This record gives sequence, structure tokens and C-alpha cells, in this order.
Amino acid sequence: MFLISDLCAILETYLDEDQVAEVYRAYLFGAEAHEGQRRLSGEPYIYHPIAVARILAEMRLDHKSIAAAILHDVIEDTPTARDQLAEKFGDEVAYLVDGVSKLTNIQSVSKAEAQAESFRKMILAMVKDIRVILIKLADRLHNMRTLTVMRPEKRRRIAAETLEIYAPIALRLGINRVRLDLEELGFAAYHPLRHRILKEAMRKVCGNRRELMEKLLKRINKRLEHDGVIAEVFGREKHLYSVYQKMRHKNLSFSEITDIFGFRIVVDSVDSCYRTLGIIHNLFKPIPGKFKDYIAIPKANGYQSLHTAMQSRYGFPIEVQIRTRDMDRVAEAGIASHWLYKSGDDNGDNIAESRAREWLHGLLEMQQKAGNSLEFLESVKVDLFPDEVYVFTPKGEIMALPSGATVIDFAYAVHTQIGDNCTAARIDGRPAPLHTILRNGQNVKVITHKHAQPNPAWLNFVTTARARTNIRNHLKTMQHGDAVGLGRRLLESALAKLDRTLSSISEERYEPLLKQLDLKSPDDLFAEIGVGNRVAPLVARSLAQEHDDQALLNEDDDHPSLLSIRGTEGSVVKYAKCCRPIPGDPIFGFLTAGRGIVVHTQNCKNVAEFQKHPHKWISVNWEEDTEGDFLVDLRVEVENQRGVLATVAAAVADMGSNIDNISLNDSDGINTTINLTIAVQNRVHLARVIKRLRTIKDVMRIYRSQ
Repeated sequence: MFLISDLCAILETYLDEDQVAEVYRAYLFGAEAHEGQRRLSGEPYIYHPIAVARILAEMRLDHKSIAAAILHDVIEDTPTARDQLAEKFGDEVAYLVDGVSKLTNIQSVSKAEAQAESFRKMILAMVKDIRVILIKLADRLHNMRTLTVMRPEKRRRIAAETLEIYAPIALRLGINRVRLDLEELGFAAYHPLRHRILKEAMRKVCGNRRELMEKLLKRINKRLEHDGVIAEVFGREKHLYSVYQKMRHKNLSFSEITDIFGFRIVVDSVDSCYRTLGIIHNLFKPIPGKFKDYIAIPKANGYQSLHTAMQSRYGFPIEVQIRTRDMDRVAEAGIASHWLYKSGDDNGDNIAESRAREWLHGLLEMQQKAGNSLEFLESVKVDLFPDEVYVFTPKGEIMALPSGATVIDFAYAVHTQIGDNCTAARIDGRPAPLHTILRNGQNVKVITHKHAQPNPAWLNFVTTARARTNIRNHLKTMQHGDAVGLGRRLLESALAKLDRTLSSISEERYEPLLKQLDLKSPDDLFAEIGVGNRVAPLVARSLAQEHDDQALLNEDDDHPSLLSIRGTEGSVVKYAKCCRPIPGDPIFGFLTAGRGIVVHTQNCKNVAEFQKHPHKWISVNWEEDTEGDFLVDLRVEVENQRGVLATVAAAVADMGSNIDNISLNDSDGINTTINLTIAVQNRVHLARVIKRLRTIKDVMRIYRSQ
């Protein structure tokens, strides 16, 4: 059993006497606060805070962090208030304890929301003081070490949360020791049978090859000594959870995993790292494509090392990591190395700390734009992707992005405004779609337009949390503004039918209706009308009458007023894909709850379905100055001649139209049907395109699909 005396013995190796005394005073306060409380294991509760403090003491954290670790549960699990802690131990300790504590008075509809809100609170505290997450990681690590007393379903839930959130956070902050322990314990608790089988398989393989690894180790040491390189060489085995993840993601059996064994070589300088790399490559044959230079381009968490894989003389590959001593301790401790070792000439921890600060700044931006705590938590999970790709900006700056990132992710990583306004891209000087997945070493240039806006379809392929959060935030803002404007116009048209105007409606007339509909302002009412949740004529009658009448809000109106469509209403006016209306077509609008108005042609094949809901019809027409590009479907029947597709596409482009989609249907091997979706401005523009296509000799028939 680890006691307070054991903790103090560790602290005395690097803290002053008065600092150790303050930690002991925190222990006395915590022991009294937790008096009578026991863990499920039956031991006194205070043993848990002492164990958490021990983990931090092994990282050599400052005395304020150790004191906060001992007190980290007193706000949550005892009557102790934050003000009481601040009075006895100072605001700094009180802030750390409060940051780790869960929210105890959350009015939420589910446990998931409560947990997400607690996580959000902890992240916000962590942005201000990184020690909050260090205490939380230590707390989680000790809880995982004592998880066996929990019920099986609770063990799996806690293990899943550990593997999805806390282990990746430890990785993102570079705290490798804690991360490995969390992954190992989480794997064993979540998949106990798989863990046991894999552990036994690893034990057998390691036992068989241990003698061979010893021979390889001696050979490496001998060669380095011969070439005058002072180094420490360590043999290592691949982490069990890493083996499992590789088997699962690459669909491999255990026997197909080849990089179970490796060596870590620690030298005294960066120059020695590259010199050692050359020596090792002369000693063993390197495997092409397996070399990575994380010294020149550090990982997002500040990790630096040279990685290479080589074929051993015994028939199995070995992985070698080469790094300096400073890099080695940053690789193990990450952001915690700021406290673990301090020296004037060391800048290794500065890299880890600066990268951590950048990440935290990104989290702060995400939470400000996230709609709720659950959305924020999902964004953080996305942001914890460990694999990275490195690309270059047009100015030659290196930018690290998660593996699978697209041009849109790159644009938002550069700047939010660049992402919002991007329209196209050039990769290595060549045009590329915005959904293109980026690869290492590419040079990416984003082309923007000041009037461009995010496309909801981007959410289907972006991978970074920053891009996803910003797109969602912009679309929400844009949709609300569009809905307010459209709703105002719909209501104005409906009031005109009653010989009233919107300006004639006093603010007092809104109040009973807003209260009845549980809305806060007239703009909220306009937005409800704009997205189709309320019917404008019914709201107009309610506002225009002298006295409120509940029945009016429930009536149907078979004669909605006329609304002019400009073509630029945005997300609350949509154009149906079944008939693809364009300016000049006779049209009508169908009001859809939550989506606004969907515009159809009057001869749409789905018109019979709409006749069942006449109260949702909106009489609409096109404004004379309608602007924009509208998609329309064409079927072009052609003779199956070489080059006919290119000729058709060139003709469409000559008439100032873009092809949005194209497909081919072979009818009989002699004739072919080309299905085109093109962008036109109106019916006149479409007629010009069709007229041009009819001049092509191989074109036999053209008609518009509806």
C-alpha cells in the first residue's frame, strides 16, 4: 500500500521542505474531508488521491499540482466548496481542483449530455492551465488500474471512454508513458478475451526470438562503438494495443505482423542521429518507403525522432528509432517534460509545449462554435487523429494535417475565412477538386472568392474537427439569416392579402403570439415561417385580428399569397431535384417543416402527392432579374462514334454552361444516351445550349428530363 510517507519521500527528492509541508497539509485536509468514505475495493478513499499524486510526483510536477491531486475529489464527493479550498490553499489550487471536478448540477436529458458537459468544462479549464488535464489523466490512470472491482458493463463503458478520449489526449500531449498504460489497461478491460489471446501469442513469439534480438543488439553496439558513436541502445517490443490496432485496421492476422521487435538508439546530438542512421543502413538493408524524419518535421505533439525499418539477417524486419536524449525524454513525458527536466540550453520541451498550446487554442475555437457539448465532444474525438500528412503552402510553409485530410481541411487550417470562401484548388500546380485527399509533400494553393460560402456537402468528406465545426457554424448562421429574410417576405405577402403591412403590426401584437409559440423575438417567428414550421397566412391572420384566436393558428389556408423567387435565397429555398426548375418555368412552392420552401415545376411528376397537402402550397413566381446558375438534366441520344462525348462537352462549354455531372447509357451498341446535368441561367440559356447541340451531326435527339 502506497502511503503519504512514501509520497513525501518522492517529493523530497526535488521539492523544498516548505513545499512538501504544504502537500502534507493538503493530505490532512483531504483525509478529514473523505473520512468514512471507502472505494468499492473496500480501502479508505484517501488512498486514491495519494496514488494520483504519486503518478504526478513521478513526473516531477510542482507542489501546487500535487496538492490539487490530493484534493481533486473533495469538491465533487464531499461538502467542501471551492471558496473553502481557495481560502486554505490559494486560488491556484482551487482552480485546478475545480477544473477536474465534474459538474454536479447539470440539467440535462441524458447521462451522455452530462458527461459531455463535464468534459467541456474540463477542457476550458485545461486551456487556461494545462495541469488540469495532467491531473485528470493521472486520476483516470489510477482508476483504470483498479477497474476490476466494477461491474462488467461499467468496466466496458469506462474502458471505451479511456480508449476514445483520454489515451488519445495523452498521445496528443506527448505523454507516452501514461498513454501506453491507458491503452493497455483499456484494451484489457474492453476486450479481455482478445487481450489474453494476443498477450499469449506475443509471449511465445518474444520467447522464441529473444536470443536473436540479443545478438542483433550486440552487433549494433559493436558497430557504433567501432565508428566512435556514443549511444545507448535498447531493445523493445511493440505495444500490445498497437499490434491489435494494426491487425484490425489492416485486416491482418498476428502471424502477418512483421514489426513486433525494434531498437531505440539514444545519442548525444542531432548530428549523431543522422550519422547513426547511415551506420545502421550500412549494417542492415533498409526497407524502401519505411524511413520517416520526425526531427526535421516534428509530429503535432512535439515528438522528434528518426524512424527506419530494415531487414535483419534472421529473416524478420526490425524497426529502429534514433533520437537525442532530450528528444527521448520529450517522447516519453511530452508536455509533462516541462516539469520533469529543466535546463537552460534545452528547447525540446518548448516544442512539445508550443504544440500543446496550439492544440488547446484550436479546442477553444471549436467549443465557441460548437452547438452543444455533445457536438463539441465529437469534434474533439475527430481532432485526436494520430496519423498525419505534411503538405506545403504556396509560401513553402509546412502544414501538418490528419491522414485523410482534404483541400477543404487545408483551407480551414490556414484560416477560417479562406475555408469559408474557397472555390477551387491547385495541387502541385494542377487543378484539383476540393474533396481531393492530400498526400505527403504536395504543394497546395486554395483559390477563393469573396462571395463564396461553405457547401453543406463538404461535411461528407472533411476530416478535421476545425473544418467541420466552422462549416456547421457558418451554415447555421447563414440558414438562420436566410430563414428570417424569407419568413419576413412570406409574412409581408400574407398580410398584404389582408390589407395590412408588417410595419403596421405593433410590438405589443407580437407578444401573445410569441408567448404562445414559445419564441423569444419576432425574428425567431420569421425564421419559423422561413423554414416551414409555421404557415405565413395563419400567422398573418393572428397578427392582423384585434383579439387572439387560438383556432386561427390551426386552420388551413387553401389560397396562400404570391411570393417572388430571386434565386439567391440560400438554404431555405431549395430547388427540387425531381424536376429541376429554372427561371422561366411555371413553378409552385411546397412548404416543408424544417427545410423551408422546395420549388417544383407545375408539371412535376410528384404534383399528385402535393395535392394531398394544399395548405402547404406556396404560390411563387420568378423575379424578372433572377440571377444565378440552375442545374437542369438533359438526355442526349447520339451515334456511338469516337470523340462524340468530347464534342458534346465542348459544345456545352462554348455556350457558357458548366457540366455538373455526366453519365453514359449504351442502348444497342450503335447508339448511346448521354445523361448531362448542366448549369444554366434560365430557359433562354437552356434553349441556346440545346440549339447548339443539335448542330452536331452525331446528335439524333435531345430532351429535358423531368
